[in-house]
Amino acid sequence: MNIIIEALQGGLGGLASYLAAHVLLCLVPAFFIAGALSALVPQQSIIRFLGPDASKWVSYPAAAGAGSLLAVCSCTIQPLFAGIYKKGAGLGPAITFLFFAPAANILALSYTGVALGADFAIARIVLALSFGIGIGMIMAIIFRRGEEARLAQSEAFAAGDGISRKTLVFLAALVALLIAGTLKLDFLKAVLFSIELPVPGVAGLQAMLDVLVPVDEAVGAEGLSVQGLFLIGLLALIGVAAWRGLGQVDNGFNRLTPVALGLTALTLIVAALGVRVSENALLLTVSVRTAAVAALCAGLVPLARRFDPWDVQQWLWETWRFVKQIFPLLVVGVFLVGIIRVFIRPEWIQAVAGSNTVLANMAGVVFGVFMYFPTLVEVPIAKMFLSLGMHPGPLIAYLMADPELSLQSILITSAIIGKLKAWTYVGFVALFSTLAGLTYGAWVDGTSLWLLALLVGGFITLLLSTLHVVDRASRARTV
Repeated sequence: MNIIIEALQGGLGGLASYLAAHVLLCLVPAFFIAGALSALVPQQSIIRFLGPDASKWVSYPAAAGAGSLLAVCSCTIQPLFAGIYKKGAGLGPAITFLFFAPAANILALSYTGVALGADFAIARIVLALSFGIGIGMIMAIIFRRGEEARLAQSEAFAAGDGISRKTLVFLAALVALLIAGTLKLDFLKAVLFSIELPVPGVAGLQAMLDVLVPVDEAVGAEGLSVQGLFLIGLLALIGVAAWRGLGQVDNGFNRLTPVALGLTALTLIVAALGVRVSENALLLTVSVRTAAVAALCAGLVPLARRFDPWDVQQWLWETWRFVKQIFPLLVVGVFLVGIIRVFIRPEWIQAVAGSNTVLANMAGVVFGVFMYFPTLVEVPIAKMFLSLGMHPGPLIAYLMADPELSLQSILITSAIIGKLKAWTYVGFVALFSTLAGLTYGAWVDGTSLWLLALLVGGFITLLLSTLHVVDRASRARTV
């Protein structure tokens, strides 16, 4: 019974801390961006840069470049991935975008360099770029016939005008909201002013939350604050209002539509506040980040009014559709990860991954799947692994797999592109992450770079040759 209670507490605690601390300033704007991509961006604009007829020299770098600008994790990138895939992006560039954004965005790379050293940061970007493009190309070749059938429907809509200037400005404002809420820059943390709000008994409430959802850095448990509890309440209110306010907005605006949007803006602003608990008061700190989030939320209103009301309705409805498709899977996945994480002990790490072996690197990949952490949290966890004796090779394997292969992201990717494609993608990520760890670990252990280049080059040549044969056979069957 104690084990069951501990497991349930781990699942509920992980879910509570995730919703309170992580889902708001990155995932909520990401859903609205995905809705805007789906409803406001002409299909031909996506096809032009990421479609099957776009040059590989354009589509794959464009996908990686777009991903590098977003400080998001695997679950946050899912609605954006779904948006561009639905609009006609080729499977290969879409997979590159899906892989590169959480693994090697600017914020993740800079944080990796500061916490673990420049060697890890350089290895991460080089490996993520090569693997992201490589896996995308491999997936495009393997599933070429199925993609041709899907994209044939998109090409029927490829003619027409490009993306309008007002749409670009609107998307830029949404992306700016995402960046303002997530970017870890000193000037965004600068305090503008503080307010002390008397709240009798708040210290006791925080003490109770610390007992119910304890902080445990060893397993990545972030705990639950009073601010987090309030944010979860706001999320529940958004869900109630949005069920009709956004879910039925395609039939016209209703009274709950502005309520849902207003609660969403309030939630983002509260999430951007600094909140500290004292004996009988809350100290609220308004920073540049808070002001930026509030200003961008307010600025989106006049920008949205420049569109036809029908376009705004479609944007909000598409946003809600992505939420209904992705968010339940996300909640289930995070809950299961919280349960599984209870049974994994950090002291096992040195015994399992203390040397640069195939099994140790595979263990690093498994850690990435079952000990999934929100974006940037994987870096201090990796630092902890390193201090506990994990070899740098398996550590790189973990850093490559953790942003990509969480249980919830696998479930969501399956819902978007199908189980066969999703599990093929998972297999390639696991394979290349293991190879990355072995290669980097061998270099750390003193193996000659020329020998490593020869071995890796031979593996890539064999893989490309096999894919070339498969592609030729597939083309011959098509003819």
